[in-house]
Amino acid sequence: MTEHYDALETREPAQREAELFSRLPDVLRKALAAPAYAERLNGIDPASVTSRAALARLPVLRKSELPALHKAAPPFGGFVAGPLGSFGRLFTSPGPIFEPEPVHADPWRGARALFAAGFRPGDVVLNTFSYHLTPGGFIFDASARALGCAVIPAGPGNTEQQFELIEAYRPVGYSGTPDFLKILLDAAASASRDVSSIKRALVSGAAFPKSLQDEVKSRGIDAYQAFGTADLGLVAFETPARDGMVVNEDLIMEIVRPGTGDPVAPGDVGEIVVTSLDPQHPWIRLALGDLTAVLPGASPCGRTNMRIKGWMGRADQTTKVKGMFVRPEQIAEIGKRHPGLGRLRLVVTRSGESDLMTLKAETASPGDALRDELAASLRAVTKLGGNVDLVSTGSLPNDGKAISDER
Repeated sequence: MTEHYDALETREPAQREAELFSRLPDVLRKALAAPAYAERLNGIDPASVTSRAALARLPVLRKSELPALHKAAPPFGGFVAGPLGSFGRLFTSPGPIFEPEPVHADPWRGARALFAAGFRPGDVVLNTFSYHLTPGGFIFDASARALGCAVIPAGPGNTEQQFELIEAYRPVGYSGTPDFLKILLDAAASASRDVSSIKRALVSGAAFPKSLQDEVKSRGIDAYQAFGTADLGLVAFETPARDGMVVNEDLIMEIVRPGTGDPVAPGDVGEIVVTSLDPQHPWIRLALGDLTAVLPGASPCGRTNMRIKGWMGRADQTTKVKGMFVRPEQIAEIGKRHPGLGRLRLVVTRSGESDLMTLKAETASPGDALRDELAASLRAVTKLGGNVDLVSTGSLPNDGKAISDER
C-alpha cells in the first residue's frame, strides 16, 4: 500500500518553500483584483513578496473581522474578485460569514487528509457533516470523491435512517464530528444494529479527548483528527505517526503572537495565520484565532511539511461547539434582545463526551419565562441549543469575557 498521497508530501522542505514563494507573487496579483485586498495591500509590490520575512510585513486579516466586513460589502466583503457564477457552490457560516466553493477538483484540499487516515480509492464513506447551507458536508464530500471514494451524504442526526444506510452500503469509512460518531455507535449498540463495517474515521469540528479516542479505538475504528475551517478547508491533519499534525500542501502557515502579525520564536505557542495559493479565491494572511505551536523536525511518517501540535485553544474568545463557531458578537446580540439583563457569559464544557453550552445571565428578576426566552434566543443566534443559568446581578466577573471555554 502506498504510504503517501503523492511526491509533494516527501520533497525537501527547502524545495517546498521555494516553490510556494515562487507562486505567491502571482497569487498576490490575483488577490489585488479584489477591491478589499487592493485597499489593504495598497503600495505592495507582489514581485517583492518572495520570503517569509516579506510576507510577515503584509497586514493580517482576522477571521473575527469577516462578519462585519461581509455585512458592509456583501457577500464577501470585497475579498473575491470573480463573479458569483464562477463558483460551484455558495455557503454561509455562523457570523454570518459567506464562503464560495471554487470549481476545480478537491477545492477544500481534503483528499490528503483522508489518505493519511487510511481512506483509499473505492472506499465507501459515510459523511455526517451537515450539508445544510454551511460548507462542512461538502468539504468532506468533495475531498472523498477527489480521492476516488463513494460518499453517502448522510449529514448529522436521524440515527435510525443512518443504520439503514450503513447496513445496506457497508461503508468502511466515517467522516464527521467525534461526538456524533459516539452517538452513532452507542445508538447502534442499544438497538442491536450492525455498524461493524466502519473501520476508519476522519473527525473534525469538535474536541476529541483521549478518553473518547480510546473508546472509539476499542470499538474497532481507527480514527484520525483533522484541523480545518470553512474558509480554507483542511489546514492540517494527523498521520499514522500520531505525532502532531502535518500542514497541508499549497498553504503557507505562520504562527504569530496573538493580536499581532509578528511571527513567534520556533516552538512558541501563537495564533495560526494562513496564506492560501488558490488563484480563484486566495487568502492572504488570514488569522484564524486558533492557537498552536510548531513541532521540530519532520514527521516519522515521512511527510516533510511543517508539523503543528494541533489545536491548543483560541487566541480570541471565539470557540467551536459541536463543529460550529460561537463568537462574542453573538453573545452581545443576545444581550441586545434582552436589554434588562446584566452581564452575560457563555460557559462551554463537556458532558458525556459531548460539548455543552450554558449561558449565565445576570438578572434581578429570575423566572422560568425569562429562562425559556433566553434559551430560545441562544438557539436562534448561535444555531445551537444550550442551558441557561440565571444568576444574581454583579455575580459574574468584570473581566470583559463573553465566552469561557472550560473543556
